[in-house]
Amino acid sequence: MREIILYFINFTWRYNMKYAIILIDGMADEKIEKLNYKTPFEVAKTPNIDKLAKEATFGTFLTLPDEFPTSSDVANMSVLGWDLKRSYTGRGAVESYGAGILMTPDMVAFRMNLITVKDGLIEDYSAGHISEEEARVLIDYLKENLDTEEMFMGQGVSYRHLLYFKGEKYSPNIAYEKPDSSHGIEWETILPKALDEKAKLTEEKLIKLVYKSKELLENHPINIKRVKEGKNPANIVWPWSGGGKPDMQTFYEMYNKKGAIVSAVDVILGLGRLGEMDIDKPEGATGFIDTNYENKAIAAVELLKKNDFVYLHVEAVDECGHMGDLEKKIDAIESVDKRLVGKFLEVYYKEIGEEIRIMILPDHPVPIRLRQHTRDKVPFMVWGKNVKVDENIKEYNEETCKNGKYTNLKGRELMDLLFANEEI
Repeated sequence: MREIILYFINFTWRYNMKYAIILIDGMADEKIEKLNYKTPFEVAKTPNIDKLAKEATFGTFLTLPDEFPTSSDVANMSVLGWDLKRSYTGRGAVESYGAGILMTPDMVAFRMNLITVKDGLIEDYSAGHISEEEARVLIDYLKENLDTEEMFMGQGVSYRHLLYFKGEKYSPNIAYEKPDSSHGIEWETILPKALDEKAKLTEEKLIKLVYKSKELLENHPINIKRVKEGKNPANIVWPWSGGGKPDMQTFYEMYNKKGAIVSAVDVILGLGRLGEMDIDKPEGATGFIDTNYENKAIAAVELLKKNDFVYLHVEAVDECGHMGDLEKKIDAIESVDKRLVGKFLEVYYKEIGEEIRIMILPDHPVPIRLRQHTRDKVPFMVWGKNVKVDENIKEYNEETCKNGKYTNLKGRELMDLLFANEEI
C-alpha cells in the first residue's frame, strides 16, 4: 500500500510540475577594471535573481562547441538540447521558420543584416538599430530592384532580414564573417567566399548583391535623413550563415513534454516552430532595450497554462554587449530582473501556482571589451521544486558558478538536469 501511495505522489508531482528557462541573451561578460574588476552582471542590481540564488544550485554549460559558429542559433540549440551535428544547417534557415516562411529542399536561406559601412570599414552591424518602419521601406526598395524568381529577400525585424536562393544550383557552402564580429574591418576583404566548386555561383550572386545594395542605398532618402539626424545609415546589406531546410526533432519527441517559446527575434521563434512548440512574440517585443519586458513575462505564464515548459528569451542585453555600451548593458540586466523575472514570478504564482523549477542563464558571453560572442562556458542556476540548495554559493554570477555542483555540462545534459525527476 505504501508503494502505491508513493507512486501516486510521484506521478502527481510530475504531472503538475512546470518548468521554465529564462534566457538572458549575452549577459555573461569579463571582469572590468572600471567596475573594480567585477562583471556587469555582478554590478547590476538584481534583487529577484538574488533571492532565487539563495535557494538554488549552480553550474556551467558549454553552448558554443569549437566545430560550430559562435552564433545565437547554435547557442540556443545547445541550451535546448538539440543534436547540432544532426540538426544545424545555418542561421538563415532557422530565421526563415521564425518569420513564418517554410523552406523546400531546393531552397537556401541566408541571414541578411542592414549594416553601416564608413570609409571602407564595417562601422555598425545594426545600422544604428534602425527602426522597423525605416527598414521595411529600404527592404521593399531593394526587393523592387533586385528580387528575381531565383533570388529574393524576406522582411525581418529592424536590421535583421533574410535572403533566399531557390534552385538546385545554389549552395549554402559559403564562408562568411558575422557583421557583429567584424567592426573596424575592411568589408571588401571579408566578402562571402565559396567553400567548393558548386558554391561558386552562389558566391558570385552574393557579392554582386552586396555591391548593388550599396549603390542603391547610399543616397536613399531614409539614409540621407538618418545622417542629418546623426544616426548611422543602413547603406549596405550583409548576407551570412546560409543553410538548407533543417532536420530537427520536435521538442516533445526529445523530452515527452509540451514546450513553448517567447521571444522577439526570428532565430528563437524559428527554433520553436521547427521544434513544433507553441511560440509567441508579444506586443511591444522589439529585440532591443525598448522591449516590453512585462508583456513577455505575462505571455510566458499564459503559455505555461497549457504547456509543461516555457523558454522565455530576452535579447536586449546581447544588443548592448555588441554595441560596447557598458551602462546600457547594466541597465538592461536590471530591467530584465525587475520587469521580466519579477513580473513572471508575480503573475505565475497569482495565476498558476503549481510547483515549478526555473533555470536562469545566458546563451553565450558578449564581453563589452570585444563586442562579440565568445566560447566561454556560461553560468547557470536552477531554483524550485526538488532543487537541493548549494550551501556554498549564495550569489549567481560568472565566477561563483565555476564552483557549482554541475560544472562543464554539454549537449543534452543541461535540459536533462532541468527535467530530472529526482532531487538535483
